[in-house]
Parts: sequence; C-alpha cells; structure tokens
Amino acid sequence: MIRKKSREEIKLMRHAGHIVALVHQKMKEVVEPGISTKELDEIAMKVIKENRAVPTFLGYNGFPACICTSINEQVVHGIPSEKAILKDGDIIAIDVGATYRGLVGDSAWSYAVGNVSDDIKRLMKATEESLYAGIDKMRPGNVLDDISGAVEDVALKYGYGIVRQYGGHGVGHQMHEEPFLYNYRVGDKTLIKSGYAIAIEPMLNMGCDEVSVALDEWTVSTVDRKPSAHFEHTVVATDDGPQIMTKLME
Repeated sequence: MIRKKSREEIKLMRHAGHIVALVHQKMKEVVEPGISTKELDEIAMKVIKENRAVPTFLGYNGFPACICTSINEQVVHGIPSEKAILKDGDIIAIDVGATYRGLVGDSAWSYAVGNVSDDIKRLMKATEESLYAGIDKMRPGNVLDDISGAVEDVALKYGYGIVRQYGGHGVGHQMHEEPFLYNYRVGDKTLIKSGYAIAIEPMLNMGCDEVSVALDEWTVSTVDRKPSAHFEHTVVATDDGPQIMTKLME
C-alpha cells in the first residue's frame, strides 16, 4: 500500500533531504583523482553525523558503508574501499541516504573525476535530463507510467541503454516503500496522489541495458563494461507541483 505523507512527515523528509544535499555538496568539493572511495565514505559519514542524522545505508541488509560508490561500468551499490582510487577520466555515482527523526532522504548524483571524455559528459547530461523529465510528471492526477515514460523518452532520444532490474521506489519511514518505479513504460496506471513520496532514479548506460551482480552480492555493473550514470532525487507530489526533498534548504 502506498501511504501519503503528512505535513509533519514531509517537513522531516525535507530536513533529511537537506542533510543528503549537504553530503553531495561536500562530495562535489572532494571528488578528484587520487581519493579513495573509502575516504569519500568517511567524509559522508562525518557530515551526516554532524547534522544529527543516521546513515540510512549502513547495515541495510548487511551493506557495510554509509554511501554507495559506483565507478565507470558500475551502475549501483558499489562498496567503498581503500583500494578503489579515483582516476582522471572516471565517472562515479554516489548514492546517499540519511534518516532524520525517523524519516529518510535518498539521492544519488554522478560526478566527473578530473577531465572526462565528451562521451561521459553526454551520458551524464542525458541521465540528469531524464531525472528532471521524470520529476516534472510527479503530479497528482498523473500515473506512475507518466514518470517512467518521461525517463524512457530521454534515454531513447540519446540512444542509451536503460537499467531494467532496478528503479525508483517509495520512500519515507523506510528507504524502500511501495511503489516500485520503472525507468521505462510498463503500463503502470497507479494514480499519483498529493503526499506521495518517491525516489526517482534513472540509471542509463552508454551501451546495452543488461547488468550483472558481482561476487560481493552488491556491486551491479553493465555486462558490456561500458559506463553508466545514476541520478536520483526524493520527490513529493503536491497540489502545487513536484517538491524535491533532497536539495539544500534556503
């Protein structure tokens, strides 16, 4: 069952989202060649704890870190490591969750490491564009397939693969709540209502759609080993339009 969020719940989600946005603000500053993903995780943990929140990912189904760090062909759920050192030309997707007074904010962003190729820049541009196309459809009276179709249309325009095994999801008191949100049309006519909160998160691949899970049982990568990008915001549908929770509060 999809549960509407109250004004108080939305207020707390906005605060949680602000903390997530603070982490991404810091990631933008520190992502550079030579830094390890373990260092990024430690920096993110410090920001979350300084703001009196809990890292949502840490311990979730046994996940061992507070952020996911997915480099190049890695799509999602990459585990931070001292051995994973960023190099010039890499792309890294950083997924962050913070829980504040029982409510969750969840957002992912892809970052260019140093000087990246024009192909990487185009992939990042398209994936971010698909995110905001989906967000624009997060309105009462629309259906979930409107969001999915908006993401798919951007991916098709650029000629990119769409990750099909993973997608967006409801969010609130738990990181993963109903509904599941596909990043392509499936005919889902579930009506969007005011107060629904969904993490919209397109994952587009430079090559094929297909992905596989590594032996660590977490890291998801493209089977053709071509780069992938991932962008995500937590969004609440309101009568005044979509409200992004995971951005800095003014």
